[in-house]
Amino acid sequence: MSAVVAIVGRPNVGKSTLLNRIIGRREAIVEERPGVTRDRKEVEAFWQGRGFTLVDTGGWTAVGDELDGKVSRQSERAIAEADAILFVVDSTVGVTEDDARVAALLRNSHGPVLVVANKVDDQVHESAIWELMSLGLGEPSPVSALHGRGAGDLLDRLVSVLPDDDDDEINEEEDENRVVGVALVGRPNVGKSTLFNRLIGEERAVVHDRPGTTRDTIDTVVETDHGPVRFIDTAGMRRKARIDEDTEYYSLVRALRAVDRADVALLIVDATLGVSHQDQRLAERVDAAGCPIVVLLNKWDLCDAEQREDVIFQVGEKLHFVGEAPVLRISALTGRNVQRLWPALEDTLDDYRTRVPTRKVNDVVRAAQAAHPAPAGIRILYATQGATDPPTFTLFANREVPRTWLRYLERRLREDLDLGSTPIKLRVRRRSE
Repeated sequence: MSAVVAIVGRPNVGKSTLLNRIIGRREAIVEERPGVTRDRKEVEAFWQGRGFTLVDTGGWTAVGDELDGKVSRQSERAIAEADAILFVVDSTVGVTEDDARVAALLRNSHGPVLVVANKVDDQVHESAIWELMSLGLGEPSPVSALHGRGAGDLLDRLVSVLPDDDDDEINEEEDENRVVGVALVGRPNVGKSTLFNRLIGEERAVVHDRPGTTRDTIDTVVETDHGPVRFIDTAGMRRKARIDEDTEYYSLVRALRAVDRADVALLIVDATLGVSHQDQRLAERVDAAGCPIVVLLNKWDLCDAEQREDVIFQVGEKLHFVGEAPVLRISALTGRNVQRLWPALEDTLDDYRTRVPTRKVNDVVRAAQAAHPAPAGIRILYATQGATDPPTFTLFANREVPRTWLRYLERRLREDLDLGSTPIKLRVRRRSE
C-alpha cells in the first residue's frame, strides 16, 4: 500500500489549492470562500519517483452547525488514518484559535506533521512564518500553493519522512484494471451519499439534508464477496441553466467525467417525488455515455401505495429508453433491499462484457432481415462483434443504412442475444470501405 498523506487545517487556508499544485492539475474544486471542500478526497501523487496518496479534507472548525461538525469529524478521521500530515496555515493571518486547536489534535497524532505556511508569495513575507513555531510542531515550510513557490522543497521534506514502500505492492495500473467502477448519480438530495456510506461500510461522504452537500466526486475501493469495487459518489446534477456558480459547474464536469469512466451507473431517484424531467435528462446523458444503468428508487419505505404505483408508471413512461434496466426499490437510510444491488450489478456487468461468436451474430442479423427487410434494397452482408464494454457490432452493408432500421436491428440483437439492458453500439461500414 502507498503511504497516505492528509492535508488538514481550518477552512479557506488553501488546502485544495495545495493538492492541485502537488498533483499538477485542477482535481479539487477551489473557490475563494470557506466550506467548498466538505468530503475527504483521495488522489495519487508522485515526487522524485515516490508515490503516495493525498487526502484533501474539509476545513476543521470548533464552532459551527451540524454540517460543520460532520466535516470536522471527517478531518479527524483522515488524521487518524494518515501516515503523514500536511497542516496548512494562512501565514498572512497568523495563528487563529482554530489553528491552535487543530495543532493540539496533531500533537497527539502518530505520524509526522509538517506545518505548511501558505500564501508566502515572496521573500519579504517569509519572516511572518516564525510566528507559527508557537504551534509546537516544528519549523514551518514557506509555500505559495497558488504560485508554486516553495512546493518542491516541501515535497522533498515530505517524502523524506514517509514510511518505506511495500515491495510486494501490486502494480497500481494493473490493479485498477481489475476494479469495477460504479458511479452513484442523481439529482441533489436524493440520498447518494447515504447509499455510498452504506455500501462502503463507513461514514465517508458527508450526509446532510441540505441539497448540494457533496461538491466533488469521491472514489473508494471496497473489497467485497464479488471482488474489488470502486464506488464513485458524485455531486448532485442540476440542469445547466440552473448552475449559477463556478463550484456547481466544476461539480457537474467531474460528475459527468465519473460517469464516462464508470462500468455501471446507479441512477438514484427520490421515490417520494417521482421521476422528474431532470432525472430523465440525466438518464439520457448516462445512456449516451454507453454506461449501463441500474435504477434505484430510494426512500421507498416513505411512499404510500398510491405513490408507489405512480412512480413505477413514471419509470416506464419517462425512462423507457434504458430498456430492461433493473429497477430496485430501496431505502439507503435503513438498508432495506440494498443487498439486492449485488446480483443486479453482476448481471448488468455480465451483459456489458458479453462476447458473442461471429456465427451467432450473423444468424441474428439474417433472421432480422428476413423478418423485416431494410428499405431500398439495403442489406447487411456480414456482421461481427468488434469490442465489449459495451458490446460493439460492426456491420458491413451494401449502402448507407437508415437510423430507423438500425434501431430495429439493435432491438433484435438485444433480445436474441439476451443482452438485457446493456448499451449496444452499431458501426456501419460500406462494402467499398
